Order: sequence, then structure tokens, then C-alpha cells
Amino acid sequence: MKFADLGLSDELLKAVTEAGYDTPTPIQAQAIPPVLMMKDLIGIAQTGTGKTASFVLPMIDILAHGRSRARMPRSLILEPTRELAAQVAENFEKYGKYHKLNMALLIGGVSMGDQVKALEKGVDVLIATPGRLMDLFERGNILLTGCSLLVIDEADRMLDMGFIPDIENICTKLPANRQTLLFSATMPPPIKKLSDRFLSNPKYVEVARPASASINITQWLVNVDARKKRDMLRQLLGAEDVTNAIVFCNRKTTVRELNKSLQQNGFRSGEIHGDIDQSSRIAELDRFKNGTVDILVASDVAARGLDIKGVSHVFNFDAPWHPDDYVHRIGRTGRAGAKGTAYTFVTPEDKEAIDNIQKLIGQQIAVVQPEGVSAPARKADEKPVREKPARKPRGGKAADSGVARETDTSEVNPVNAPATRVEKAPAPVRVAQAASPEAPKPEARRGNRSAHPDVDGTPEDGAWNGPVPDFLNFSLSA
Repeated sequence: MKFADLGLSDELLKAVTEAGYDTPTPIQAQAIPPVLMMKDLIGIAQTGTGKTASFVLPMIDILAHGRSRARMPRSLILEPTRELAAQVAENFEKYGKYHKLNMALLIGGVSMGDQVKALEKGVDVLIATPGRLMDLFERGNILLTGCSLLVIDEADRMLDMGFIPDIENICTKLPANRQTLLFSATMPPPIKKLSDRFLSNPKYVEVARPASASINITQWLVNVDARKKRDMLRQLLGAEDVTNAIVFCNRKTTVRELNKSLQQNGFRSGEIHGDIDQSSRIAELDRFKNGTVDILVASDVAARGLDIKGVSHVFNFDAPWHPDDYVHRIGRTGRAGAKGTAYTFVTPEDKEAIDNIQKLIGQQIAVVQPEGVSAPARKADEKPVREKPARKPRGGKAADSGVARETDTSEVNPVNAPATRVEKAPAPVRVAQAASPEAPKPEARRGNRSAHPDVDGTPEDGAWNGPVPDFLNFSLSA
């Protein structure tokens, strides 16, 4: 099947061809025709499947006829994050260049005055995050009564971020007689309830099992002491055929410190997290896309929906707390049919998180271990084995300074495991440094796990975002 078979206009087909595409992905092939027929739609698809174009393309043709009015957008696309909203806007600019459609982007971190001016001119396509949209709505700067098409994108992420009440509120302010499209990687009960309430006899399209990892991604677990994560990352970055890579951390402080460490060791790296303003985020992403930096250290703010071509590797420097985040993190590689590799660093405290991840994706992930560790890979329920100091390689034996070798996998089935072993890397340069901040004492880790301080998006403005001094932990005994 070709795009020409889907009923799109000649102008749109020309733009798609110039963008280098002629064959739709499965989600595009199944979603575009019913959207063009003005039907409501539920699309279940994991990230990297071409989901964005499956609603952007038909929307361009639907909105081609009609006239926009001041403060009354004709269509609305809701996105959970600024980055996703900006990406959708880029898609409209790319595919809608032969259509005269006005577009406005309502996101935080950008001047509200400029956004109000854009609304005053009248917009055909309004792309917004729920918070900024509701803010402008309550100020009287926007009317939703003329919106005939609503897209709720990344609905499961909306749920995770607590946006569902806002979504419900927004839906009640839109015309009852409208077309609604809902896209999500999973279909938990709250999302099912939302769709039942606000969609009318929707077409259901599912192109992959929810919460499954792409078959194009080779996945590995790496058992590592928390204090040696940086050494292990540098070894893998040097040994692997890394074109470019995204390194995910759970905390913003870890992102900043790890990026600084990589730069000090000669790597071209950048960082992105919630404390960086929008213009700086966009600039950093552009540097990564154009190859100025080839390693992007990120918090989960970058995990969902960012479409960056050619990401060869993903490294989970910290195992994600939520299993859904694992799927979305590694989904930054292996996109559009390309092959990718994902490594997840595992400390003894991560056992529960890894178990939940493997339960979610329905498969076990193979384990690789740094060479030079004399003890065999332990099972998940065994106590960790202390690593021995590295020794110089001898003869044909595996070098202690090498990176990784496949451990005994009799107890675990590899996930897309390669047939050959990972090549050895030169011994990393050891930098004298104190124990890294991302390796807290077990007592502190357990005490903070529930609150997740410094997790992107959680601290309020002005809240402390750094390590807690020891004197604050003092307590009087009874």
C-alpha cells in the first residue's frame, strides 16, 4: 500500500513525497481512511510507529476548506509535554507547506503574549498542553465553541501526569458534535472510561500489543555497583558502535552531574531536563539532531514522543521506577524499521523495578556482565557479588578491562540477543573522584524512593533541588 491509496490530496502527497516517504506505516494505513471519513478513532500504538503522521496528515486535508476566526481554533491537539507539542507542530509545518493553514502552539516556558497574538489572528490548528490551554481559557483569551476536531495524544502519559481531570474539563467546553481522536500506548481503565464518555462509536485500531518493546531493539541488563555506573557507561560508549545515544537518569541532579563527567572525559554530550527553559531545550535537541553533540543525557521529560532519527543506543543509567517509562525510553531507538540497542544498568535495589518491567513487556531481558568479574552472574534472588579489582589481560583470556560478555543465560531468555559477543574496549581512563551523588546510601535511597525528590516535573517552583546536607538528618533519640 502507498500513501496515494489512502485518499489524501495531491498537495499533501507531494509534501509527503518530498519528505522522503511513499509507504505508510501500519498505524497510518489503518487510521488515515477512517479519520478522513470523519469517524471517531481510538489508536493503540507504541511510540516510534508513525502515530503522529496518522492524525496530522488527514487533519491537513480536513481543515483545507474553511476559515479561521479570532480566538476560535478550528481544531485542537492536546499533548502532555512541550517537546511533544513542538514535534507535532514541526510535522504540520513539514506536511502542510502546500496548504494555507494557520497554526498556534500553546506551551509553558514561552511568552504568553505572543501566544495570545497568534490566537487573535485566528488559527486552524491549535497544539497545546492542558495547563497552558486552561490558563488562557480562564483568562478569556480563547473560545473552544468552534473546535470541530479534537486529538488527545499520549493519553496514557496524560494519565501518569495527572491531566485526566483537565482533559475531561476541556472536553465539556467543546461542541458535542465533533470528531475526536484518541491515541495511547496502553488502554488502562481510566482511559477506557474517558473514551466511553467522550467518543462516539469510535473505530478501534491497534497495531502492536500495548506496552510491548519493539522487536528492532536489542535489550540488555548490566549488573553494576552504583558507584561504578560512570565507569561502565564510559566503557560501553567507547566499545559499542555508538552513532549517537540518549542516556536516561531518574533525577535532574544526576543528569547535570553525569553530563559534566562525560564532558570532562572527552565526550561530546549535552543535557535536557525540567529545569532547562524551553528555548534552551529546543537548542539542545537541535545540537543533538545535527550532530554537534552525539550523547544526550536526559530525564524522562525527553522519553516520550521525541522523534529523533538515527539514535543507535539508549542507556538507562538509572533503572526507571515505572515500567511504562522503560518502554518509552528504549523506544527512542529502533525507530522506523532501524535497529537499536538498549542497555539498562541494574543495582541490587532495582530488582523490583526490573521484575515489573519484564512482567509488563512479557519477556525476560538477557544479562551481560563486565569482564573481569570472577563470579558468575547472580540470579535475581541472590545477594550481589562484590567485584574484584581489574587485572591486566593475559594471552587469549578475556581482558579484565574489556566491556561486556554474555553471562550464563540458562535462567533467562535473551531479548533479540546478538549471536556474537560485544567487542572489548580499551581500558577507560580512571578519574579520581568521590563517590558519585547518584549512589546514595541504602537507607537514604529507601527513604526517598516514594517521594522521588528531584524527579522531573515534581518539585514546585523554588523548591530545593540538590542533595540533603547530613546535618538535616540529625534526630534526637528518645
